[in-house]
Amino acid sequence: MISFIRFADNLSAWFGKAFAWLILLMSIGTGYEVFVRYVLNNPTAWALDVSFIMYGTLFMMGGAYTLSRGGHVRGDFLYRLFQPRTQGMIDLVLYIIFFFPGVTALILAGWKYAARSWSYGEVSVNSPAGVPIYQFKAVIVAAGILLFIQGIAQVCRCLIAIRSNYWLEAEEDVFETEDLMMREANKAEKGHLT
Repeated sequence: MISFIRFADNLSAWFGKAFAWLILLMSIGTGYEVFVRYVLNNPTAWALDVSFIMYGTLFMMGGAYTLSRGGHVRGDFLYRLFQPRTQGMIDLVLYIIFFFPGVTALILAGWKYAARSWSYGEVSVNSPAGVPIYQFKAVIVAAGILLFIQGIAQVCRCLIAIRSNYWLEAEEDVFETEDLMMREANKAEKGHLT
């Protein structure tokens, strides 16, 4: 069970980090559009579509990674007071009742949506450039599959929590800047005191 959790976490992390590079591409594309629009007075017809496509792709493909790291928004004002065993039971029920049916619907509906889009080579209707978007419709299915795999790992985490009253956490690979600064300050303070 733990090896599957690590596999799913690593898979989600790989896709999340790979698609995070879209932020850089979006920044370059937006910067280019601003330059040609306001300096050269020659706006592009494709910039808005491409930024929407990249943002949507980033959002969808980052979902499983965010789930693996416990980064989705929760209303846990009562939940956090419970023992891990109780939290695991609550999460397990919620995954079975809400998560898996929703993600399964995402995969199935996304499959039909993407297949239809591929069949006629869909292009964006929002710009005169006619940017092809059919290939990005497949992202819906890929994101759903990644979420489903990560959801199974989260169910495994719930089962471990129910058995051991302990949450198996994902590896930490992203830190808040403030936390890093506090760690460095604490290290410097400890080094100064010795």
